[in-house]
Amino acid sequence: MKYYTINPPVHLADYVRFFWVLECQVALGDYYVHRSMADGCTELLFHYQGRFDEIFDNDSTQSSFLSGIHAQSRSVRRFKINRDFGIFGAYLYPYAIPHLFNIPASEVTDQMIDNGDFLGTEGRELEEKIILARSNNERVRILTAFLETKLGKVCVRNTHKSIKSVIDNKGQIDIDWLARECFLSRRQFERRFRQLAGFSPKLYARIVRFQSVFDSLKPKSRTLTEVAYRCGYADQSHFIHDFKEFSGYTPKRFLQSDSTETWYWTA
Repeated sequence: MKYYTINPPVHLADYVRFFWVLECQVALGDYYVHRSMADGCTELLFHYQGRFDEIFDNDSTQSSFLSGIHAQSRSVRRFKINRDFGIFGAYLYPYAIPHLFNIPASEVTDQMIDNGDFLGTEGRELEEKIILARSNNERVRILTAFLETKLGKVCVRNTHKSIKSVIDNKGQIDIDWLARECFLSRRQFERRFRQLAGFSPKLYARIVRFQSVFDSLKPKSRTLTEVAYRCGYADQSHFIHDFKEFSGYTPKRFLQSDSTETWYWTA
């Protein structure tokens, strides 16, 4: 399996955290399972080789899109494929959706939307260009040019910077302080934050804090209790509760998860 990221041009960095590529050769008779977990950011996805099936709770499956948006989410989804595949994606701050596409982030939260439904004819044209591109560098150029047409006169303001602050501080930040920095009441701040991030500030911070757990799990010598306190959880029970809600597994079960199921993390 090959995964790597590509930095966006400077003028897009306020909206695109990075571009990424995931490619994998799947052995004949084998399959690859991907579990997507809660995520505070949004992705534009393009499957230029292969097509995944989504697995539902009753084990039924349905073909996923070839390209589309996977919005910020608190939900867990599973997908599988039994052939080689290649995916190109752009990892976006959630406020990129209202700013670049004029759709409140809160309207797409927890959704995966086909590009044709999300962007209409230009979404289909973009899908075709990216899937037929000869290289991932060319895909970066195509998507960069497309996003540049959406920039207009948009600029990043205080509430948007608050979303970045939550991410940069790994969810460990005071919401009242953020509201004061934006010169807004708590209620005004929460309403504006939800429109731009898709979640309330408190829930968004919980999701981002959960995402920070995976870096803390890398030194395998750390106990789960150490990881919990390192990530700002008051106690292990809160840590386990959030981990299970946002990943579908307890931390212990995650660490013992079946090797046929890949936990792929873009953050």
